[in-house]
Amino acid sequence: MRIIIKNTSKEPIYEQIKEQIKEAILSDELSEGDMLPSIRQLARDLKISVITTTRAYTDLEQEGFIAIQQGKGCFVLPKNSEIVHEQLLRKIEDSFLTAVNAGKIAKLSHNELINILEFIMEENRYE
Repeated sequence: MRIIIKNTSKEPIYEQIKEQIKEAILSDELSEGDMLPSIRQLARDLKISVITTTRAYTDLEQEGFIAIQQGKGCFVLPKNSEIVHEQLLRKIEDSFLTAVNAGKIAKLSHNELINILEFIMEENRYE
């Protein structure tokens, strides 16, 4: 897993780290039981503060994605299907919101936007 920090992003660094690790877990790049870099090691690798990596890992632990075991490390927890489902719904909602906002800028009607969605779903054989 590779974490890329964008200094030009409006998103805080801890949030960028958290989201990239979360995405790696949801996409099965990281599996249950996989060990993450230590908080200090990740801070060193990314050349950022330990406080920043601690915040990212703590948030991931609170959201049920990882377990932090003092003296042993940080490990990926089994995927909770409810958490995964909620994360995916949030991602879909964000994508739809982006599409709706782009549609407004392009002055598309409601039906035109729906037609685009239906076309994309047909092209990708979504059933």
